[in-house]
Amino acid sequence: YSVVLVLSLSLIVSCSTSEDDSPNNAVQIEQLENTAETGTWRVTNLVDSGEDETSDFNGYDFTFSSNGTVTATNGTTTYNGTWSVTNDDDDDDDDSDVEFNLFFPVPDTDDFEDLNDDWDIVNYSDTVINLIDVDDNGVDTDVLTFERN
Repeated sequence: YSVVLVLSLSLIVSCSTSEDDSPNNAVQIEQLENTAETGTWRVTNLVDSGEDETSDFNGYDFTFSSNGTVTATNGTTTYNGTWSVTNDDDDDDDDSDVEFNLFFPVPDTDDFEDLNDDWDIVNYSDTVINLIDVDDNGVDTDVLTFERN
């Protein structure tokens, strides 16, 4: 009986700490926010459900503001949305513990709707942000890449 109790307690203790609460996540979130907020960005790759839709965003410059707003403009048309970098609260099997969230309040038929997602971070640098989203069935993988102008 005492062996079962000790094992049960050790399992509870070992499971109570989540990777999502890691101090490294807070550092990664802050670094990615600072990176995105610096300069303007363009979409250099968008594959949505297997279709290359990169050209839908030709000429658009994206500005990620520290107040959580994102603006995409091509000189004549402007889209306003929201963005954030947060801990991934899903227990899925991807390698990313941090999400890049984008939302543009547009109809489902609008090209910008394809950007609306809680993207997982593949990697990022001062000049590139690579994002991915795998659907709940694990079938479709969407890819989004921003590059600094």
